[in-house]
Amino acid sequence: MLTQTAPAQAKSILSASHEAKIGQCIRQAAAGHEWLERTLWGLRDQEGGWIGAEILNTDGSYDLGPMQVNSWWVGRISKILRRSGSEVRHWLIHDACFNVRAARWIFLSGLALTGDYWHSVGAYHSPTKWRQQRYGANVAGKLIKRFGSDLFE
Repeated sequence: MLTQTAPAQAKSILSASHEAKIGQCIRQAAAGHEWLERTLWGLRDQEGGWIGAEILNTDGSYDLGPMQVNSWWVGRISKILRRSGSEVRHWLIHDACFNVRAARWIFLSGLALTGDYWHSVGAYHSPTKWRQQRYGANVAGKLIKRFGSDLFE
């Protein structure tokens, strides 16, 4: 007997499949570094994007894909990869692992530049100091929720 899946149930199944894929991409991008994997999960939980996401911001930029990589990065990433901006944008929106690797690169670039973990977490979101501080606090809360309150002890 053939049964038809209800739209909400189908969305839930698709969502679970996307989350599993994103989790796999995070583990791969962290390459066995637990602190980096946890950081990527914190960013992921704060951003809350999805495969296929393209969210317009008030400044005219877009947040793309599961890690909500800002479209401001498209030009820089395309220059590094020597690929077109349209290709990079498509990959950021539709390729979960490319999106997560881009997020890792953005975070680690900030960390290499500043040497400060929380500044780099905040800079993932914004160049503005007060926004960085608020974002860092939000990510810390997401990390505690996912990994427990003893995470920072």
